[in-house]
Amino acid sequence: MAGEQGATSMADFEKSLDELEKLVRDLEQGELSLEQSLTAFERGVKLTRECQQALKSAEQRVEQLVQNSDGTLETRPFSADDAD
Repeated sequence: MAGEQGATSMADFEKSLDELEKLVRDLEQGELSLEQSLTAFERGVKLTRECQQALKSAEQRVEQLVQNSDGTLETRPFSADDAD
């Protein structure tokens, strides 16, 4: 069941990202009225926050496989500091 929830979240993320890209294109074209532009901007801010939260949640679930000095393997939560 957790896999289904993750798949739904990923689908929601992709859908939100697609909608955000469309909003940006619409705003860049400059053909919206001021009221439409403000509504699109507000929706874009909301979508951006939702996407950032989804990415943060995904980042917290990522683990890395590391080899200990004795040759055994273990998993640890991923840290951005480890990527450098």
